[in-house]
Amino acid sequence: MHSEILRPMVVLIAWTLVMLGWTLATRLPAMKAAGVDMGKLVGTKASDADRSLPPQVQWKAHNYNHLMEQPTLFYAVCAVLALSDTGNGVNAWIAWAYVGLRIAHSLVQATSNRVGARFVFFMLSSLMLVALTLHAALAVF
Repeated sequence: MHSEILRPMVVLIAWTLVMLGWTLATRLPAMKAAGVDMGKLVGTKASDADRSLPPQVQWKAHNYNHLMEQPTLFYAVCAVLALSDTGNGVNAWIAWAYVGLRIAHSLVQATSNRVGARFVFFMLSSLMLVALTLHAALAVF
């Protein structure tokens, strides 16, 4: 089975891993500079470390966390579309739009963190997710 919708799924997974790398590449040096000794931390959360890190470092980690939230629904609905043999054509294009919008959201949040722009990208990507969900419902009901 090959469905076009699998490609944007893989790209968003790859992008999430890029954001993980970017997070680690900025967060670990910032923690060291702030005097945070991870070897001595016990029972803390990542958000506890945020207090001692510059906002620009926090933004990347926050975006990585966001990529663990709504995109999980994207992966699920894409799997439904692929399994129902409706993951080609318009649904694949909608999935690509979702991925592009999520990447744009990441870039804004990780660099300038302009909430207005982030909100636009978030809402547009959410509309793509709604469309994919409606198409998945039509395919299985």
